[in-house]
Amino acid sequence: MVNEVKQQTGEKLMRILMFTLVLSVMSATVFNIVLPDIAEDLDLSFAQVSWVSSAYMLIYGIGAVIYGKLADNCKPKNLLTFGLIFFSLGSIVGLIAQVYWMVLLGRILQAVGASVIPAMAMIIPTRYFPPERRGRALGMVAVGLALGRVLGPIVPVLIVSIANWRWLFCLPLFTLFLLPFYRKYLEDEQRRRSKVDWIGGGLFAGAIALLLLTVTKGEWMLAIGCLTLFVLFMVRIRSAAEPFFQARLFQNKRYALGLVITFLVSGSSFSFVYLSPLLLSDVNHLDPQLIGMVMVPAAVIAAILGKKGGELADVKGNPFLFYLSSVLMFIAFLLLSSFVGSSPVIIAVFLTIGDVGAAFILITLSNTISQTLPNEQIGVGMGIFSMLNFMAGSVAGAVYGKVVDLGAVVNWNPANLFSAGFVYSNIYLFLALLLVSIILLYYFQLQKASSKHF
Repeated sequence: MVNEVKQQTGEKLMRILMFTLVLSVMSATVFNIVLPDIAEDLDLSFAQVSWVSSAYMLIYGIGAVIYGKLADNCKPKNLLTFGLIFFSLGSIVGLIAQVYWMVLLGRILQAVGASVIPAMAMIIPTRYFPPERRGRALGMVAVGLALGRVLGPIVPVLIVSIANWRWLFCLPLFTLFLLPFYRKYLEDEQRRRSKVDWIGGGLFAGAIALLLLTVTKGEWMLAIGCLTLFVLFMVRIRSAAEPFFQARLFQNKRYALGLVITFLVSGSSFSFVYLSPLLLSDVNHLDPQLIGMVMVPAAVIAAILGKKGGELADVKGNPFLFYLSSVLMFIAFLLLSSFVGSSPVIIAVFLTIGDVGAAFILITLSNTISQTLPNEQIGVGMGIFSMLNFMAGSVAGAVYGKVVDLGAVVNWNPANLFSAGFVYSNIYLFLALLLVSIILLYYFQLQKASSKHF
């Protein structure tokens, strides 16, 4: 009876969280389309104005791990209260900003607050739902992510058509209306108290930040700094009495392998978001508005089916959903590689298949990985999972961009009969083959740990 009441509370929380996720994901990308306007208004170079988005994304990814670690020690309702207040505070600062440093400060404060949301999106399902019913809850997370992605490029166009770009800062203020519901429904449980290793956390955050900057900027001094901080972090977690991460977290082979698979899958699925617009622009010669129209249906259908994917994980099991989603992504990659220069309508169909597969595979991976962690490590463990999704996208985006810049004169896919877009065809073919390797990796690990249902 107690568990049933807890699950009913969890259902209410997931509906609130889904709406919060939509606003969080939108806020991550909503300024991308107005960067030229900001640069013109504030007399900035593109390198300067790009930090309006880059600073947010850096802090957003790292913050998910910090909040995940804190959730193992603090009450989630207090963390969410802190996060949503900072999210809104950043919005107010940005809204009244008249100079660049205030705009940047607003985005930084927003990111400090917003990064609590992906952390809680992984933690709440694991604490309120048993493993056999967790998939449906994670499906609602996938719906929130997909809806945020759909609305991200649409909302700013609507707002800036009638108002100044500063009004984009207002969106997170709606999360304040949700705060009383979080305070009401989240348990007031007292977590195990322990010291937080802020030195270790700082070293980890610095190493990740420099890693992402190294990938995007390609400067070797940043790489040296990243390596130095990572070595210091490893020394710290082995010498501190209560380290930021317990070394045994990564000695959990099922968890570690799950992270590897997550990184590869997330980087591959990011191609649907990053590479497809480049393809539609370079090969199909579409303008940005038409590119959005081609990509929106895929995200909408993925959002509609996201909850269904979670239910499939509960009924059929995680392996079933993993193989189903992998097959969908494999088919999408193969079709995109073979028909790279075809009609935008056909491309939209291929992207729909791939986006549904990507949404489903996120559900099964988060569900699977959560089951490999003991209760005292769920917060930080799932925080790392959330951060890894972000990191994979950032790394993959930089790699895709560089490969596209290099171009290709040889067509690897004999099934591709189009004379243009060889580089896109080759990348998609490589991703299809990579996905086969990931499926095999998952299968062999499943055979080893079948009794644990990895």
